[in-house]
Amino acid sequence: MTPEPWREAGFGLYIHWPYCQAKCPYCDFNSHVVAKIDQGQWATAYLAELDRTALETEGRVLDTVFFGGGTPSLMDPKLIDQITDRIRRNWSLANNFEATMEANPSSVEADRFAAYRLAGIDRVSLGIQALNDPDLKALGRLHSVSEARTALDIAKSTFDRVSFDLIYARQNQTPGEWRAELTQALTFGTDHLSLYQLTIEDGTAFGDRFAIGKLCGLPDEDHAADMYEITQELTEAAGLPAYEVSNHARPSQESRHNLIYWRGGDYIGIGPGAHGRLTLSNKRVATETELQPLEWLKRVRDTRSGETVRNEIDSDAQLSEYLMMSLRTNEGAQLTRLPNDFETIYSNKINYLVEIELLEKTEVALRVPSHKRILLNAILKELLT
Repeated sequence: MTPEPWREAGFGLYIHWPYCQAKCPYCDFNSHVVAKIDQGQWATAYLAELDRTALETEGRVLDTVFFGGGTPSLMDPKLIDQITDRIRRNWSLANNFEATMEANPSSVEADRFAAYRLAGIDRVSLGIQALNDPDLKALGRLHSVSEARTALDIAKSTFDRVSFDLIYARQNQTPGEWRAELTQALTFGTDHLSLYQLTIEDGTAFGDRFAIGKLCGLPDEDHAADMYEITQELTEAAGLPAYEVSNHARPSQESRHNLIYWRGGDYIGIGPGAHGRLTLSNKRVATETELQPLEWLKRVRDTRSGETVRNEIDSDAQLSEYLMMSLRTNEGAQLTRLPNDFETIYSNKINYLVEIELLEKTEVALRVPSHKRILLNAILKELLT
């Protein structure tokens, strides 16, 4: 594997904000609901972690920062400004530096958009999730469709780049209903869409209901597959083809931060439960941080580090991770990033997958055809086991 993939694939920073106004029943992210948040305390911890990680990555050019959560649009704009100011002090920024924030489309949060823009955010991703009020309620969302449309309009007039999320294969949703909803969404004029199939995760409210047979109306596999095909058809026709399994964009409007993940680049993870990948002294390491917010704050204060785990990733694990991430994308796995003996060792599996048209091999890459990406897990299993 290339010893320093960040030089080719990019170097990003992920900042995790762990709080939400309410916990959505489908969500398995590290998010928490509390009555009161001391944002000054969080500022102190975030700035300390930025300083610590900057020392390890001195001299690098930073390509992106992504504020995820949780609901980062609950952060005080002053806190965002403090963080972005410290980022500019600690790293040189790429000419096309991208600063993304996830946001809920409520009227309260939309009122902060102008202040976030002044703080340096130039891209926002809105969690709209559905375009009818009953389904929003079923998904545990606190906004209405009307609020979402207003927030989207404000975002488009405020930020350089805007994306929004929708979830399909929802309870009692038919392929025809999804076609109508996505057709409507494509008229909203954004250059990026994230379109996710509802998945039922263990440890969520939906997971608990599903386990006892009380989550009714989920589409069967055939209907869910139909919705996936509809997604590819409509987005392609609208000029926003899939560049990754669940992400669609006009050319040059892809999420540069997420491409760092999928291309196997380096990224720092700051905040409760954040993960990172760093190449240090020609070794690739995985980092993890304390999961619980108050424990993370305490750890940063007492030990000067929010990290709890740092493990070197061996060459086999690097290969598996790179293939699992890169084959999600339209550009695929670059052959120059693979071990010299990869094609020899895996030739039988590659040839078989190419023969049955589940894999394409060009002079520069291995890729999964876009219409076969729904089978990605099975393809990876065949290739890697």
